[in-house]
Amino acid sequence: MATTQHYLWAAGHFILLLCSFKYFLAKVLFRDVSNWWYTMSFTGALVSYAIVCHKSLGTPQPNSAWVRRAILDENVQYFMMAFFWWFTRPVTLALVPYAIFSLFHALTFTRTTLLPQFLPPGPPPQPGAAPTPHPIAKKLQVWVKANYDNAMRAVAFAELVILARVVLGLFARRNALLTPLIYAHFLRQRWFQSKFTRDAVAYVDVRIKNFINSPGKPPVLAQVYGQVTDLTRRWVGTTLPAAANAGAGAGARRQ
Repeated sequence: MATTQHYLWAAGHFILLLCSFKYFLAKVLFRDVSNWWYTMSFTGALVSYAIVCHKSLGTPQPNSAWVRRAILDENVQYFMMAFFWWFTRPVTLALVPYAIFSLFHALTFTRTTLLPQFLPPGPPPQPGAAPTPHPIAKKLQVWVKANYDNAMRAVAFAELVILARVVLGLFARRNALLTPLIYAHFLRQRWFQSKFTRDAVAYVDVRIKNFINSPGKPPVLAQVYGQVTDLTRRWVGTTLPAAANAGAGAGARRQ
């Protein structure tokens, strides 16, 4: 049976979905929209991620072992990033990964918790067996399972686009210097913890190399890009404590 905490977790995701949809729609249609919708989107994210973090890590402890576990926990990283977005100048694209995660969490919650309260289950496949899910619940389950990997790939690419946005935003004075620095560190963690992020980076790297090495492009482009990638590899490093690899990507944030 779902607990009050579970309903609060789901409410956070539904708030994020509804508010981010309102905010996105207004931006796409070039309409004025209050930043309240943006702030409320991340308020929903903070509620959901706070509950998941507490469930996985327990009450915060004033010791290095707990802090180390928290730093390497994907849910904590997304919680801290959501908090950063919550109090800084709005970056619309920052909502995209959270909205995608929330869509899958909301659909799963609807299938497992809400629908059984209103729709009767199907007949058991054989006497004594458990009832089968309602056809609508079954369709939701099939859709989530079929589209989950593609959604996580979309999240990985969206996070790279967000990095590009905040780097360009620095030069355009749309965000502070701290924003790309913090987000780059966040993506460093994602590199070690998410195969989808590594695949996205590899894809973008190949596309850039194909472009700068194509006929007619000045050799200096390849030289500059080589220096940039070399510095990036040195900064990222090659190892991370094993605890950071214990998660299951975005699936670790399911409740």
